[in-house]
Amino acid sequence: MALKSLLLVFLLIAALTAVPMAEAQLGLISGLLGLIRIQGTVFCTANGNMGVNGTSTPVFPYAKVQLQCGAGNTVSSATTNNFGIFSMVLDPLQFVLSSLLSNCNLLVNTPLSNCNLNLPSVGGLLSPLQFIGNTLQGLLNISNIIPSGFQFLPNLNYLF
Repeated sequence: MALKSLLLVFLLIAALTAVPMAEAQLGLISGLLGLIRIQGTVFCTANGNMGVNGTSTPVFPYAKVQLQCGAGNTVSSATTNNFGIFSMVLDPLQFVLSSLLSNCNLLVNTPLSNCNLNLPSVGGLLSPLQFIGNTLQGLLNISNIIPSGFQFLPNLNYLF
């Protein structure tokens, strides 16, 4: 009987030490099963943001949106759809989230006059990035980033 109790104690200890190892391995796997998603809407306004009318603000379809980091290096790009929505997906093994947020901006250098002839034909829109949280889809962990607010820069083409 004592031998059975001793065996049970050893099995219990082995099981308890295996749980943290499994969690550590799952943490590594979930890091490999992650994505960084940058998405947003570009509006056809003087600053690219939603106007005071909210839903009646026109969008900017087919605008090229670039993710630029450091000294103007384009690391990803997307084109807005009919609804002015863009989306980029990045590999977290190639990009560090904190570096993206502090060292990168979204750039729209498609002339605003393409969506409204009354808007400028030179310059462009620039926005820093904002992290809004993670989404779990199955085993996939998605870090969600949005533009924190576009601003119009008349000399944007000369900044990068």
